[in-house]
Amino acid sequence: MESSSAFSIEFSVNMLAERLSRREVEAQANLIEKLEGVQVAFNALPHVIMVLNRQRQIIFTNSALLALLGDVDMEMVLGVRPGEVLRCIHAQNETGGCGTTESCRTCGAFFALMNGLEGKLDCRDCRISVRAGDSVRALDVRVLASPFEVEGQKFLIVTMTDISHEKRRKMLERIFFHDVMNTASGLQGLLELGRDVEDLEEAKHLFVALESVASGLVDEIAEQRDLIAAENDELKVNPAYIRSRELLDGLVRQFAANDQYGRWSVRLDGRSENVTFLSSPVLLRRVLKNMLKNAVEASPPGAVITAGCRKTGDWVEFWVNNPVPMSREVQLQVFNRSFSTKGEGRGFGTYSMKLLTERYLNGRIYFTVSAETGTTFVAAYPLDNKEWKNEEFAG
Repeated sequence: MESSSAFSIEFSVNMLAERLSRREVEAQANLIEKLEGVQVAFNALPHVIMVLNRQRQIIFTNSALLALLGDVDMEMVLGVRPGEVLRCIHAQNETGGCGTTESCRTCGAFFALMNGLEGKLDCRDCRISVRAGDSVRALDVRVLASPFEVEGQKFLIVTMTDISHEKRRKMLERIFFHDVMNTASGLQGLLELGRDVEDLEEAKHLFVALESVASGLVDEIAEQRDLIAAENDELKVNPAYIRSRELLDGLVRQFAANDQYGRWSVRLDGRSENVTFLSSPVLLRRVLKNMLKNAVEASPPGAVITAGCRKTGDWVEFWVNNPVPMSREVQLQVFNRSFSTKGEGRGFGTYSMKLLTERYLNGRIYFTVSAETGTTFVAAYPLDNKEWKNEEFAG
């Protein structure tokens, strides 16, 4: 969900929770249905279109929404709010439903609707996490709220357009035109240096650097390939037994080696335990790498980032701490796809951490924030993934 500037009128939670009765909603629905050609016009459009009343309840919609929801008819969505009908994970956090939770204050759709209720045409992008069976899916939608009036009553026409492919394209453009290009340029620079190297020892050091840069380039491309496969439920998990401290120590050393200018200090907590557990080394390494990368990028120059691992009951926990407390606004959005404090086309790191951990590694991920200790991300995994026990794996 997207951060937005506040609208001009303050609405209390009670006002936001208020709903009309079923009978009142049906009367409003009849009013819209009587408009000549409205059903044909709405159904002719490919995007989801809804008509909302001032309480943000659906009183009319087109066939695109019903098709999106599956085995649902108009009677089932009548009087329901958009976030509830789409099964937004935050919609049930408060008894008032969609629009009344703390997370709604960072939702682009919420601000578009509220501004629309003030009589303003408004268009916002929105990142929303929705429940699909036992899993959670990420949606990127563009919401256009257009106010109109019928027989003295004010309503909103709300259009929702899926922009997930647009967001994905921008993300891939950034990766391949910026990140990958920078890495490739570094590789080219090292190769040019190699033309004049005559000393054998110097050539060995150069070869090690070349190998590191090339490995990073391949890993960057593979990470995006795996993220796309993960979102499409096509990612294959190859489990193996892992030693927690050994894995984390290797990543910490890698980050320390890449910091040539002393911009940060990444350290392994000396109390870290070397716990043996069953998981996917490749996917887990991606999660932990992004945890460390996120901590480094969120910290000022000279900051100390600390990582560690420990056994907690039947789980192994990995944690990464940086000294900067994450703001509440960022906390509410940090795991959303495409959300980033670093600009357009970014924000897939924390999203992928949660996606890989919870959908593929049977784990859980969360964070804690305090003024004293800063921000700590924690990823926990079961010691024994039972469904993998009978599978063949490298042990």
